[in-house]
Amino acid sequence: MKYPILYTYTLLSYAVLYPFTFLATITILVMYHIGLRKQIPAVIWFWAHSSFLLIGKYFTIEGRENFDKSRKYILLSNHSSLLDIMGIMAICANISWFGRANLMQIPVFRSLLQVINYIPMQSTNINNTKNMVGQMIRNSVSQTVAIFPEGTRTTNGNLNRFHKGFIHVMKASKLDILPVTLNGFYEFKPKNRFYFDYPVKLSAKIHPPIPYHELVNLEDKEIISRVRSRIESAL
Repeated sequence: MKYPILYTYTLLSYAVLYPFTFLATITILVMYHIGLRKQIPAVIWFWAHSSFLLIGKYFTIEGRENFDKSRKYILLSNHSSLLDIMGIMAICANISWFGRANLMQIPVFRSLLQVINYIPMQSTNINNTKNMVGQMIRNSVSQTVAIFPEGTRTTNGNLNRFHKGFIHVMKASKLDILPVTLNGFYEFKPKNRFYFDYPVKLSAKIHPPIPYHELVNLEDKEIISRVRSRIESAL
C-alpha cells in the first residue's frame, strides 16, 4: 500500500504546487512591470516557504547566523533534486541563479527567470564559458550568486565532481563563499523517481562563510577540495 499512497499524495502536491507557482510568477511579473521591484524578493521568499507547506513538508534551516543578509556571497550547494532551488530561495530570495538552459524554454517561467537574472548554462566551449562567467560576475555586483558546482543533480545521493567555474567568479568578484548543505532532498525526490517520499525530513545547513582572502592564493584543486569538504561534512 505504500507506493499507491505516495503516488496519490505526490499527484495532489503537484496539483497544488504548479498553480501556486504560476500565480506567484504572474504576481512577480506584474510587480516588475509596475515598478515594485524591491518587493520581489519578499514574494519569492513567501513562495518558497509556502511551497514546502503546500506539499506537506516542514523545511528546517540550521546556521542562519552564518548568513549576513546585508552582504553578498557566492552561494554553493549540493544538487540532488528539482526542489533544491526552492530550498535555496527559502534561505536567500534576492539571488541570481546559474542553471539549466532548458528552463528558459518554458512559457511565462522564462520571463520570471529573466527578472531574477537567471544565467542559462550553455555548451561549454571557450566563448560560451567566458560569456557565462562574465554574466555571473556582473550579477554578483548587486546580488548573491547561487551555483550548483556539480552542474547537475546526483543520481546516487553522493556529490558529483565539482566544476571550477565558481572560482573564476570568486576571483573576479572577490566575494566570500557561502557553503550550504541540503539534506533529505535526494531521498525525498531524486532525479530518476516520480513520487515524493513523505517520511523524509528536509533541512539545510548554512556553513560559516569561507573568506575570499583564505582561498584566492590557493590552487584550484585546493579551493574545490576545501569547499567540497565543507558541504560534504553535513551530508
